[in-house]
Amino acid sequence: MKARIHVAGLGCITAIGNSVAETFHALEHEQSGISPITLFDTLHKNELPVGEVKLSNTALANRLGIKNNVTRTSLLGLAAAQEAITHSGIKNTSEWRTGFISATTVGGMDKTEHFLVDFLKDKTKGDLHDVVHHECGSTTEWIAGQLQINDFISTINTACSSSVNAIQLGARLIANDHLDMVIAGGTDALTKFTLNGFNSLMILDKQPCRPFDANRQGLNLGEGAGYVVLVSERVLLKEKRQSFGLVSGFANTNDAFHQTASSPEGRGSFMAMSQALAMAGLRSTDIGYINLHGTGTQNNDSSEGIAVQRLFENVPRVSSTKAYTGHTLGASGGIEAVFAVLSLLHGCVYPNLRFENRIPELNYSPQQKFEKGLSIQHVMSNSFGFGGNCSSILFSKN
Repeated sequence: MKARIHVAGLGCITAIGNSVAETFHALEHEQSGISPITLFDTLHKNELPVGEVKLSNTALANRLGIKNNVTRTSLLGLAAAQEAITHSGIKNTSEWRTGFISATTVGGMDKTEHFLVDFLKDKTKGDLHDVVHHECGSTTEWIAGQLQINDFISTINTACSSSVNAIQLGARLIANDHLDMVIAGGTDALTKFTLNGFNSLMILDKQPCRPFDANRQGLNLGEGAGYVVLVSERVLLKEKRQSFGLVSGFANTNDAFHQTASSPEGRGSFMAMSQALAMAGLRSTDIGYINLHGTGTQNNDSSEGIAVQRLFENVPRVSSTKAYTGHTLGASGGIEAVFAVLSLLHGCVYPNLRFENRIPELNYSPQQKFEKGLSIQHVMSNSFGFGGNCSSILFSKN
């Protein structure tokens, strides 16, 4: 990528931490956030473990200093976006052409579910205030309003690749001089809707998930939010801020195989990774670590694993972090972009928790222990989703 797009700030909230620092501590000490469901009542409460953020809506609202009258997706997103801006040290975003690009697949579904409890019993009942923020775009607009950003606001929903596509769009807008600064990433909350939907696909593990293991049984759903602050070189220099890395390459492709499954050979995954490398002007041997999409399903891990094996003659260190956080859907690419930049900053790679046996069709195994102090110049992060959406992004040392 010709333009130098800097990552100037990081923010996240996950099942393993309420901030970047807490989350990184859990990653380093191999502390998984997968646990029983406590956020809502469901028949699957003691059957399907998930990655919940360990704060109630009231606790989140209190931390943010606002009323508890918005969706959980919005609360999580605001927490992470505010942290990212604070981390950047840029005091007044209004001095720059600033955009907010946020991904979500759930939107305000949690409040809609609350509305339906009364409405289904009596069509004259139910608080309509609960459905005001049902739409995905409403979540983005509300967070942008809290951040006082109005130059450019956009919502991305391309399933599990959503956040990476949000970051890609932000990078393009800065590279083409439409904006100076973009807060990009995503947010999603756990809901009955997503739990029941994924359960109907029969791809949820009843135990803590085992991504990239031969005996994997499915994924654990999670929730959270992750954002990066992208800035131009001009902003970085004028604000005298630190660059935590560069967005050096990215690609969005489509597998065009099946609505909810990847092609056996990982055609879309291969194209996304190879095109991201081409944009960055890098060779496969330049990559020090790959944050795999690695959901834990039979199809996803085999397809992605084969694509990685095909592209990388000598596979670098790889791992999935979803055994820590659960699959946070539209937020996963934003959260894992934060993880990728932290990998650059600390020269570290994260272990693939609960891995025991290599997938038979692969000639490599994922990382099994936390390592720090490595010489890592470039990190790739993959996000592959339903609808054939495949996105890869590269972060490089400045």
